[in-house]
Amino acid sequence: MGAGKLQVALYWGSACGGCDVAVLDTNEFILDVAAAADIRFWPIAVDGKYRDLEAMADGELDLTLFNGAVRNSENEHVAKLLRRKSKLLVAFGSCSHLGGIPGLANLTSRDAILATVYHGNASLEPGSSGLPQTVTPVNGAELELPTLYHRVYRLADIVAVDYFVPGCPPAPAQVQSVLTAVVKGELPARGSVVGAGERTVCDECKRTKSTKAIKRFFRPWEIIQDPERCLLEQGILCLGSATRSGCGVRCPGSNQGCRGCYGPAPGVTDQGAKFLSAVSSTIDSKDPREIETILGGLPDFISFAYRFGLPASRLQRRHGG
Repeated sequence: MGAGKLQVALYWGSACGGCDVAVLDTNEFILDVAAAADIRFWPIAVDGKYRDLEAMADGELDLTLFNGAVRNSENEHVAKLLRRKSKLLVAFGSCSHLGGIPGLANLTSRDAILATVYHGNASLEPGSSGLPQTVTPVNGAELELPTLYHRVYRLADIVAVDYFVPGCPPAPAQVQSVLTAVVKGELPARGSVVGAGERTVCDECKRTKSTKAIKRFFRPWEIIQDPERCLLEQGILCLGSATRSGCGVRCPGSNQGCRGCYGPAPGVTDQGAKFLSAVSSTIDSKDPREIETILGGLPDFISFAYRFGLPASRLQRRHGG
């Protein structure tokens, strides 16, 4: 970056807002950010309109942190706009990096989602049959809504992305390290995953590991677990073996299985497929009927193994459109 304060933007696409909170969770470090950067656009924290963004020169922003998936026409418009205005565009958090929780919508169709929300919801008034329209006349004017796309996209499906910061949300320490690297001009090659490790969560987990021989899978609340022993060895699903490190082993350290939010580990092409391989190798049976019974104890496996990365996986979508 050049001399002077950085010109920075943050944007919230299709996401829950947790990534914005993660930036604020850097606590007093946010004061260092304020000293080093001018926040030019951050809808959740400072006033600013799209027209302000459109008025900027191309490349005027040094850095944009884009969190959230691309779910509708507004998300796509702003993604392309910020790409043009930014020297560095960072996919910030799981939804922007891999599609995230919103990406699970790719398991079904847009029409099915709209039908459930607007026609099949128990809280609707009887006879309700309306659906949101992109243009609705209101008192002589037109009310416009973004177009809801048929599928969910990760940011890199829409525009070129310079760096990827994983996590749901990224750990505050990782946010701090990424911003510090930008300020100091110490970023790695473009296209890199930054703010994360180069091993698996399992590699950094302190729980003891031995031989996995599983006769039954458990939800965490169904078993009194051994706090020192590998969760998967106790039959509790944990994505640590297929997930990139860097979070500080937050979930297994809190007696919960790794959810996989840091995405596939280095060298892993498909996180869910890698985890399926790991789970299959732990089942202690060669009897087809018993194996079927053991597998029957799994939760919704697709939604578990691809919770944060379905749009980035090889599965893609079942439905066309």
